[in-house]
Amino acid sequence: MKKVKALVLAGNGINCEMEMAHACKLAGADAADIVYIYDLLSGDVKLDDYHFLNLPGGFLDGDDLGSAKAMAHRLKYARIAGSGERLEETVLRFIREGKLILGVCNGFQLMVKSGLIPALGKTYGTQTVTLTFNDSGRFEDRWVYLKVNADSPSIFTRGLKGLYLPVRHGEGKFIPRDEGILAELARKNLIALQYSDPEYKNPTMDYPLNPNGAVSAVAGICDETGRLFGLMPHPEAYLYFVNHPRWTREKVPEEGMGLALFRNAVDYIRKNL
Repeated sequence: MKKVKALVLAGNGINCEMEMAHACKLAGADAADIVYIYDLLSGDVKLDDYHFLNLPGGFLDGDDLGSAKAMAHRLKYARIAGSGERLEETVLRFIREGKLILGVCNGFQLMVKSGLIPALGKTYGTQTVTLTFNDSGRFEDRWVYLKVNADSPSIFTRGLKGLYLPVRHGEGKFIPRDEGILAELARKNLIALQYSDPEYKNPTMDYPLNPNGAVSAVAGICDETGRLFGLMPHPEAYLYFVNHPRWTREKVPEEGMGLALFRNAVDYIRKNL
C-alpha cells in the first residue's frame, strides 16, 4: 500500500503547524513532517520526497507588505542552496507530478498571492485574485457555515454538502482582479466553498455569516485540477467534537467536520500517486 507523506510548513510566523500535522496523521497519512522554511531553502529537506504540501495559518513575516506577500516573493525568487533552483520551480514540479497542496488562512493568502490558485488555464505563478482587509475593519474570530459546490473539481471537498468551521483572520475578503476572472471561476466551478446560511443552501453577503465581505461570498477556491485548494476557514481546528463551540449544549458527531478534507486528500494520494 502506498505510504503517504505530508509536509507541513513552519516558521516565520506560521502558527498552526502542529494542528495541521495532527490532522494529516489522524486522516491516515503515514508521515506528517513539520518542516521549517529554511530547511527547504538550505536543501536539507526536499519537497520532492513528499506527496502533500500543507500551508498552515498564521502571520507569515508579520503580514508585512500585506498578508503572505513577503513569503510569496520568497517562494518566487529564493534559491535553494547547492542546486541554485528557485523554490518556485520545486513547487511547480510538485504540481506537475500530480501532488496535492492545501492552504489554510495565511496559507490560502500565500497561494493566491503567489499565483498557485486559481491558475486559470493552468498558468501557475500569475496572481489573478487576492485576499484583503475585512469589511468590518477588524480581526474576525467566529464560526461560519460553508456551502460546498458539488460540481467543483476540488478533491478535498468531495462528498461534502456543507461545513461548519472557525475563521480567525483580519484579511479574508476575497476579491478577483476583474469580473471576467470571477465569471471564469464560476463557470469552471473553481469556487469550492461559499459563506452561507445555517442550512448550507444559500451563499450570503450578510455579516456576520459572511465575516469579511468576500465577493460572491467566496470562502475557498481550487485550481482546475482540483489538487490545489485554499480556504480561509480552519478545518484543522475542528477535528473532534470538543472543538465545536456548543458541544456541551448540543449533540454533535464525534468526528469534527474538518477532518474530512484531510481524509479526502490522503485517500486520493494513496489511490493515485
